[in-house]
Amino acid sequence: MSSDHNEKPVLLQGRMCTASPDIRLADYALERVQCNEAMTFEASQSQAAAAERADGEPRRLNPLPPGFALLSLLLLLFLALPLAALLLRASPNSVATNLAQPQVRQAIALSARTTAVSTILIVVLGTPLAYVVARRRFPGRRALDTLVELPMVLPPSVAGLALLMAFGRRGLVGQWLAPLGLSLAFTEAAVVLAQMFIAAPLFVKAAMGGFAAIDDELEQAAAMDGASRWQTFRHITLPLAQTALLSGTVLAWARALGEFGATIIFAGNFPGRTQTMPLAIYLGFEIDLGVALTLAVILIASSFLVLILVKLVLHRDPALGRWA
Repeated sequence: MSSDHNEKPVLLQGRMCTASPDIRLADYALERVQCNEAMTFEASQSQAAAAERADGEPRRLNPLPPGFALLSLLLLLFLALPLAALLLRASPNSVATNLAQPQVRQAIALSARTTAVSTILIVVLGTPLAYVVARRRFPGRRALDTLVELPMVLPPSVAGLALLMAFGRRGLVGQWLAPLGLSLAFTEAAVVLAQMFIAAPLFVKAAMGGFAAIDDELEQAAAMDGASRWQTFRHITLPLAQTALLSGTVLAWARALGEFGATIIFAGNFPGRTQTMPLAIYLGFEIDLGVALTLAVILIASSFLVLILVKLVLHRDPALGRWA
């Protein structure tokens, strides 16, 4: 970046922030990120304080319409009761006993391995796609955006059948791989592909939201200071979108962990080979309910922790450096 002895002001959300161009590009970006986060928090705090100062009293909430509390309680009970019933049915002793079974350990290990691979591939391939769709305007952009969203609304069985028609031995792509000795269907690779197909849209849409919220002037300022396009993306764009990228990554991993329909059609349900935890629950329900309950508890706990992590990331207090 070019050198200048004066600090360069940057107007962010109506407030002037300065950052010396003599520091490294990463620090240059960090000052802007911290300034932007702090001002966003200050604005929200100011609005809350103004509401409390009105008439010298804290703002009072309007009463709920009649019946809203009861209807809300009914839905909350409907959502909580099945989970509570499952957790109560799975005693700690039975969970510990079933965790020692080979098929349970195999399902857990396979799920951990395949979701790690699929999540990495989703982030590596999805980040450029999200950036292009969010930051560029081109013909067919809406159609591309719809294509990204489509797997989220497709029935999982349709997704699995589509993958089989594309990558099966006689599929559109699979027929060209078969002569090379490559077979994807009913293998661990098929599990990864099924997880990617279902979970990738969650990451891409979250990343698109993060990239779209970045002010163009920040990238332009970095370019004017001599940063290359890759340096600008790495030191300016990624730090500004890091919250959206992290939350999208975690949600995509959680969705991949729970994938069932597309996997069982495209990869099958072979213990130790393609049987992930959701598939083991399906088989355990017919053979050993205790195994199904144990794996269900693990999935519930994993999903709960993932959601808590996302909420902590999204509700971080940048001014105080703590979680709100």
